Amino acid sequence: MTEPRSARPRTHITAITSGKGGVGKTFVAANLAASLARQGRKVLVLDADLGLANLDVVLNLHPKITLHDVFTGKSTLEEAVLPAPGGFHVLLAGSGMVEYSRMTPEVREQLQKVIDEVAPRFDHVLLDTGAGISDVVLYTVSLADDVIVVATPEPTSLTDAYATMKVLATTQQRRLLQLLVNQVRRPGEGRQVRLQLQTVVDRYVSPGLDSPLQLDLLGELPQDPLVREAVLKRQLLAETMPGAPASVAMGQVATRMIERSA
Repeated sequence: MTEPRSARPRTHITAITSGKGGVGKTFVAANLAASLARQGRKVLVLDADLGLANLDVVLNLHPKITLHDVFTGKSTLEEAVLPAPGGFHVLLAGSGMVEYSRMTPEVREQLQKVIDEVAPRFDHVLLDTGAGISDVVLYTVSLADDVIVVATPEPTSLTDAYATMKVLATTQQRRLLQLLVNQVRRPGEGRQVRLQLQTVVDRYVSPGLDSPLQLDLLGELPQDPLVREAVLKRQLLAETMPGAPASVAMGQVATRMIERSA
């Protein structure tokens, strides 16, 4: 039996997004969920990239029931929430669903309803959004308490991360965003990236806001050849290679998340 929401800590909903694809956003979502689960948290990852879902591929799952089936009434939400490797649960979206490429009022209402219904069962709900600033992505992010922007040190990633941050600050009144820098080549590169982005935000975004936008470095994940190996094998790095440098760093990110959501 599920505890009454008032009897347990409030569910923390976190959107994991990025300015562009290819920066490891879904890898982060899945492995962060496993790292949180290893620390005793009840975690759900909702694949909110409704038209181009790939969380099932990363986790090597072959779901017979997806969010599409819940939205259309073919299945219940209970049936669609599946256990995943790593000790957490997932709610997967169907891939190639062109009807979800735009955030219609119907999809908006259905997504809100699903999150409201499922969230109280978990400590953390991670929304693995699409990349960019489409209306689907922005609406999904608006449902979260916190936002993690995943970026790499590459110039195109930083440019797109800045664009995402600017839009979230101006359209959703976000004044604090978490930054997770992936594929860093040396320790401390994440701090440099945060400083670089914060400097541009201070110059071009914050002057037009009622209060400054702050970027909080949640962590940095090192370039690690074991990441590619795990992705190719469709395995969770945090579960199969917990001693890998990127796994250790992900565990530190999970610890910070727990501390900040307390």
